[in-house]
Amino acid sequence: MATLLRKIGLIRLHNRDTEDPKHHHNHRGGGGQQSASLRGKGGAKSSGHKQQHCTQVRSRRLMKELQDIARLSDRFISVELVDESLFDWNVKLHQVDKDSVLWQDMKETNTEFILLNLTFPDNFPFSPPFMRVLSPRLENGYVLDGGAICMELLTPRGWSSAYTVEAVMRQFAASLVKGQGRICRKAGKSKKSFSRKEAEATFKSLVKTHEKYGWVTPPVSDG
Repeated sequence: MATLLRKIGLIRLHNRDTEDPKHHHNHRGGGGQQSASLRGKGGAKSSGHKQQHCTQVRSRRLMKELQDIARLSDRFISVELVDESLFDWNVKLHQVDKDSVLWQDMKETNTEFILLNLTFPDNFPFSPPFMRVLSPRLENGYVLDGGAICMELLTPRGWSSAYTVEAVMRQFAASLVKGQGRICRKAGKSKKSFSRKEAEATFKSLVKTHEKYGWVTPPVSDG
């Protein structure tokens, strides 16, 4: 991680990293006499600057998230970067409620963790990550086809830039238990891998459904 820190040169999370850049306005002086060519160049430069700013904000935020997770005393979760990409994480969920049937399933099947993948969009943290379960294959617990996860806070409408990865994972762990999630043990089906394409299609469909009918169950506080 030290190497990654030096490579990116971003360590501290500033207050502006949770402030939506669309609320910032660039003030330019009277350019009424500028040519269309100059305006075009100015627009391209402004667009490039905005993209660079978003990348810096995303990088700073994710480096801060990694540092905070590494300092967790309860080893609730751990993170591995996919192909050393700061924007693509495999997250291991090591703990759920020890009184739950899911925890019992994990013990009986020697499952040390639930593996999830999180990919962070260009405008993170102002838009949510796409999060899906990779393994083991789960049933119920608001885990749907492809490993998609039914949680309002993972949607644009339910997301807040103040949410941390740790907080999202703790909410997910609680939702698994509340939804009576279990490890699938059915012959054949338990060996079938979750698919990202299927997860994306499922998540897109459930978002449309909930936008039309509302998030009745579970509410935001429960996923």
